[in-house]
Amino acid sequence: LRQRRCGKGGAGRRHWHVDETYLKVRGRWCYLYRAIDRNGDLVDTMLSEHRDMAAAQAFFRSAKAATGIVPDRVTTDGHGSYPRAIRRVLGRRVVHRTSAYKNNGLEQDHRGVKGRIRCMRGFKSFAAAERFCRGYDELRNFLRPRTHHNQHVPANRRRLLHLRRASCALAMLEVDFLPESGGVGSERHA
Repeated sequence: LRQRRCGKGGAGRRHWHVDETYLKVRGRWCYLYRAIDRNGDLVDTMLSEHRDMAAAQAFFRSAKAATGIVPDRVTTDGHGSYPRAIRRVLGRRVVHRTSAYKNNGLEQDHRGVKGRIRCMRGFKSFAAAERFCRGYDELRNFLRPRTHHNQHVPANRRRLLHLRRASCALAMLEVDFLPESGGVGSERHA
């Protein structure tokens, strides 16, 4: 899913909203860095044990690699490590805005992953949490019927899009988990 969205451009893709939220992993708080673009589409997700300069730089490198573009503008909540990380990883031409109010869309978007994790009652390992957060955000973004923020999608169109995309996602999963013919773990039926 991540490879499918690489290279999709447009003006909305060049304006990122970046924020982090907290998750509990094995009884300790970890930081889930997330970014969406102006249209509300996922840019990238990264789970980190720390909220510091190295984590912010790693996140921006990952987001740049995932999208294949450098944004024109990045909006953050004003954490101290963001301005230096943006300058070092994305360059000096990127406009950095700090505003709690302009990131409300992303703050509301955190609800999706936080609501799913709440009913799971946390994670036992950092690796499992990382895999889940990235996979869940990618799948949620893929199944999203809208192409831009506040777009009305009629129920019949939404249902059709969901069925198509869900079957496509299931087909991708089947291809990834099919055993090789004659390899370890495959069964031969007579």
